[in-house]
Amino acid sequence: MNDSFFAGAFGGDASKLPPQTRLECKICWYVYDPAVGDEVWQMPPGTAFSQLPEHWSCPECDSKKQDFLVLDD
Repeated sequence: MNDSFFAGAFGGDASKLPPQTRLECKICWYVYDPAVGDEVWQMPPGTAFSQLPEHWSCPECDSKKQDFLVLDD
């Protein structure tokens, strides 16, 4: 866990997330869905959140990867 960890956050360790996990930006509510990928960052469908590069950020508001919350589907 890092200093910016809070309830609902994945704690910065995306490797513990199942590949199909959807996450939501805590700033703008953008949802990263692995089934869809990310057109802005050119991440193809099927790209798990853990496979996104460390420098990846929210395509809507540029929030950091660790600022995403796990969605309970």
